[in-house]
Amino acid sequence: MRKFIWILGILLVVSCARLDDIAFVNDNTIEAYFYDDWDEDPEFEMPLGKYDVADSMIHELSLTSQGPNDDEPYLIRAIYLGNLADVKTDSIIVYCHGQSLHMDAYWQRAKLLAHCGGLHRYGILEMDYRGFGLSEGNPTEEGMYEDVRTCLRWLKENGANNNRVFIYGYSLGTAPATEMAAYFDKFKPRKLILEAPFASAENLGQESTLINFDSRYMADLKFNNADKIKDVSQSFLLFHGEKDDYLKISNGEIIFKNYSGVYGDFVRVPEANHSGEMGIPPAMGLEEYINTIHEFLKR
Repeated sequence: MRKFIWILGILLVVSCARLDDIAFVNDNTIEAYFYDDWDEDPEFEMPLGKYDVADSMIHELSLTSQGPNDDEPYLIRAIYLGNLADVKTDSIIVYCHGQSLHMDAYWQRAKLLAHCGGLHRYGILEMDYRGFGLSEGNPTEEGMYEDVRTCLRWLKENGANNNRVFIYGYSLGTAPATEMAAYFDKFKPRKLILEAPFASAENLGQESTLINFDSRYMADLKFNNADKIKDVSQSFLLFHGEKDDYLKISNGEIIFKNYSGVYGDFVRVPEANHSGEMGIPPAMGLEEYINTIHEFLKR
């Protein structure tokens, strides 16, 4: 995966393309979601059966997303892991995935989060942004924000309590997660978790060791997590790998320095890279990873 992104970075420099061309490495050619039966290699190994989610607890959702600048609505696909009858009382993590492919590629991560603190303790809501997986349309920064707002509205309409809703962003997903925590007053999540964030689109070009090119190619994207975190007052947990060779830990340091909310914790993972077998969950140890999240959410 990292080799693929590195090649795209070189091609971007050569062709004078924009950051948009690599910000969204989406795949909208699939015909269904396969979860555990997805035919690609998993991102990292998990103990057989330990973090399984019962089929009866996997609910596919079709939601309509249309922002003020959209000429038409888009069908957004999402999944909810949990009992739909318990949405009103559940503690729920809204998971905003990274830049690649679609929800199947992040299925292991969703299962792990469901088991924070014990056997399927948390409800998990995950979505494919427009243009990813089975979601309609083409990916854009504002479109991604609107798609996550749509999912938060679904929770509100189904009786969820925002004081029991937490939002988690990984890599590209740190942008909508920070946006929602800072500004979505209609249903603002209670706490924010970011994993391997980037400070801004401009900083991405200056600091990423695999995307190192002139910032003038980034005009179409902002993704300014470093500024938006200043408006996040909720408790904040940040994970970043010290050996991240895609988004250097300096990105996380900028964001955490700008945070001034009620409580913040920066977990630096010494051996962790951005993803794969040395991504943050396996580098920390799966149990330590989910226990760290659970302890943060319950405090």
